[in-house]
Amino acid sequence: MREKLDLLNRRRAESELGGGAEKLKQQHAKGKLSARERLDVLLDEGSFVELDRFVTHRSTDFGLDQNRPFGDGVVTGYGRIEGKLVFVFSQDFTVFGGSLAEAHASKICKVMDLAVQNGAPMIGLNDSGGARIQEGVVSLGGYADIFLRNTLASGVVPQISAILGPCAGGAVYSPAITDFVYMVQDTSYMFVTGPNVVKTVTHEDVTMERLGGASTHGEVSGVSHFTMRSELECLDGIRQLLRFIPSNNIDEAPRGRATDPASRREESLLDVVPDHANKPYDMHEVLSRVVDDGALLEVQREFAQNMICGFAHLGGRSVGIVANQPAVLAGVLDINASVKAARFIRFCDAFNIPVVTFEDVPGFLPGVAQEHGGIIKHGAKLLYAYCEATVPKITVITRKAYGGAYDVMSSKHIRGDINLAWPTAEIAVMGPKGAVEILFRKEIAEAAEPQAAIDARVAEYVEKFANPYVAAGRGYVDDIIDPRDTRPRLIDALEMLKGKRTKNPAKKHGCIPL
Repeated sequence: MREKLDLLNRRRAESELGGGAEKLKQQHAKGKLSARERLDVLLDEGSFVELDRFVTHRSTDFGLDQNRPFGDGVVTGYGRIEGKLVFVFSQDFTVFGGSLAEAHASKICKVMDLAVQNGAPMIGLNDSGGARIQEGVVSLGGYADIFLRNTLASGVVPQISAILGPCAGGAVYSPAITDFVYMVQDTSYMFVTGPNVVKTVTHEDVTMERLGGASTHGEVSGVSHFTMRSELECLDGIRQLLRFIPSNNIDEAPRGRATDPASRREESLLDVVPDHANKPYDMHEVLSRVVDDGALLEVQREFAQNMICGFAHLGGRSVGIVANQPAVLAGVLDINASVKAARFIRFCDAFNIPVVTFEDVPGFLPGVAQEHGGIIKHGAKLLYAYCEATVPKITVITRKAYGGAYDVMSSKHIRGDINLAWPTAEIAVMGPKGAVEILFRKEIAEAAEPQAAIDARVAEYVEKFANPYVAAGRGYVDDIIDPRDTRPRLIDALEMLKGKRTKNPAKKHGCIPL
């Protein structure tokens, strides 16, 4: 027995070296952690249980039969994050460049199946050169096996991807299906085809960073949700995210640890919204004064900044925050903002997280680029997401709610449960000045002092339409509240709605306007 234990320990030690001491040094020289070091940082100390440690590849071609490292380039298993069960895989770039092949893929598929069966989040740490060329179509089949599991697990358990190195070709589509993608500045790359292929086909000369770096996908494409400065920050960021989301689509989200009183009134909210309707303000100032301890975990912070999406706690309950941002493009809805918010709302709805909307929106962004880019179908995605969602939905209109954008942003008409307005709210078909210039075009043109005529009609329009009282009179707004009471009113509404029961009509699935 002792001899066999010695052999087991030697082989365990061999498996933990990955591609060998020299390649581990090379990995560290790039400022990157090893596959196992990443798991040590991500998971609670001592909680990781490895599966398939001794799996090896099955190929005999191109000399691979002489090189069969344990694990085949990926470490898989399960562990805990703040006591919560999670399943993980961590690709090992020191073994065949982390390339995916049959055995490698089967290990990942096994833990994905276990995650769904046990109702636990699935976390993938990606660091791979792509498909293993020596195994040909078998490698491609391995990717497809993973894609299928990503799709079937979607909306059942949270799926989180960290890109901690290159991710190219077919490898990018698994992270793209998952719920949240993390990238690290200067070391993470995602692209379907690399710079060399791009130059050959399109004659564009582009760097890896500009083509598919963390900043590109965080700010321009919106492919990633979190851009981090280092691997350590990235792995800690995943731990923070799990404080807001449940383990599966049945469990409740974890309660917050805040000691912030539910009854707290916030005097400073009286001074956030400017008296002049066209002056911008930062919606973050509203959110930080309302949520527990001012803590908002913002999702896609650098992308479509005219829309804010993120997780917070209110009275200890996890909520998804969706808010127009008047400080950027006046908070208008455009293509990117609509898609960003729609995806976030659908995640919240899939995992029973209430959606709290803060609305200050002048409408949809006009222009040829937006129309040709499909603002109609992309804006419809946001409308669809709100209409489809059956979780508690609460809306606070802080200022503007104009036109179709009023309808879209979780209005009462699309099953908003509780809709509140501040006294500064303006709810109308369009802004007062634009409306007056259309309605009284002839009168203004014939006036001796056109500006005075405009001002008089604008005041009349505001009194009649651009205020919250008309909507409240019809029940479209449940109450007009003192801004200082926003926090306690939201927490009270969440408590009231905790037992909400609403179902959509029975169907296989809807046809969202993709």
